[in-house]
Amino acid sequence: MLQVTFWGVRGSCPCANEEAQRYGGHTSCVEVRAGDEPALILDLGTGVRRLADDALASGRPIGPLRANVLLSHLHWDHILGLPFCAPINLQGAEVDVFGPVQDDGTLHEAFDRFMQPPFFPVHVAELRGDVRFHDVWDEDLAVGAVKVRVRPVPHKGPTIGFRIEWEGRSIAYVADHQAPGDLRSISPEVLEVCDGVDLLIHDAQYSEAEFAEKSDWGHSTVGYAVHVAREAGARGLALFHHDPAHSDADVDRLLDHARGLPEAQGIDWILAAAEGQTLEWDAV
Repeated sequence: MLQVTFWGVRGSCPCANEEAQRYGGHTSCVEVRAGDEPALILDLGTGVRRLADDALASGRPIGPLRANVLLSHLHWDHILGLPFCAPINLQGAEVDVFGPVQDDGTLHEAFDRFMQPPFFPVHVAELRGDVRFHDVWDEDLAVGAVKVRVRPVPHKGPTIGFRIEWEGRSIAYVADHQAPGDLRSISPEVLEVCDGVDLLIHDAQYSEAEFAEKSDWGHSTVGYAVHVAREAGARGLALFHHDPAHSDADVDRLLDHARGLPEAQGIDWILAAAEGQTLEWDAV
């Protein structure tokens, strides 16, 4: 069985208020379980803390994490959770982080710059777990029995999207995506990642009115997410990277808007990702 659980669905920064309870306030983190393979964790936003919180709430023991991380880019909201995930900071933890090639230095060096005083009191090397970094860009990987396609995605700074394939099922993760000004053209690389997937997890931070004021801030509208899904032939779409200023009611309205668009008729189902939500598919 292929299982997807959303642990963090917000973009830009975490939020905590009464108006953001149903969808949640943690930033980008999605867990993918493919049969008996080690967990795949998509991004290390503050939602990664919930991996441990969920185990505690269910009474399961927390052991050292053994997982592979697919990191879309290095903006704060996608990396801030790393030192706060308890299972990573345990003796015996083994975590391989696959992230985008940087313009200056390696991925490991970038994390060393982020996790050091005065910005943070603990260095990466001081974590009890073994965290290994791998620079990737435009390539195909085999992560155990899971196939991962890595392609560049338009955004601010080096950013990649992922296509995950296992036992005839497929997921695309395009967490941050700079929509074009015309809200119509799509890069060939993005279409290659999203082509015919069972689930597309896509940046849907803005309404059209918000995009008009923030068209160069690196994100997509809800309508553009639907457009990408339709053009790529995705069977399902999860609206993701909700704006921290959007209340649950705002996200509900954007979801209704997305489902009412003419292009949505070519997509089997559309939902707005929420913390703790799990989707499952049997192998084909």
